Formats: sequence, structure tokens, C-alpha cells
Amino acid sequence: MRDYGYPSVFFAYFLFALLAGGALFFLIRSVKHGYWGEKSEEAKYRMLEDDK
Repeated sequence: MRDYGYPSVFFAYFLFALLAGGALFFLIRSVKHGYWGEKSEEAKYRMLEDDK
């Protein structure tokens, strides 16, 4: 009888690390592009002014 416990646990940890890495990547990317700064609302106001 084979034990499939270890591969499934390693796969679960790999999948969790992959998702956490993706979340960190997009978080750091949003900070670099200025979505978290004091000027983060400028894109919204610029879009509203373009619609006038």
C-alpha cells in the first residue's frame, strides 16, 4: 500500500506558496505604480474630466 500523504501535503504547500507569491507580487506592483499613495485618486478624477 502506498502512502500518498506526503505528495499531497507538498503539493498543498507549493500551491499555497504560489498563491502567496502572486499576491505579494501584485501588492508590490500596485505600490510601485502609485495606487497606495496620496495621489492614488488622480486617475479617477482625470477620467471624470475627460468625460466632460
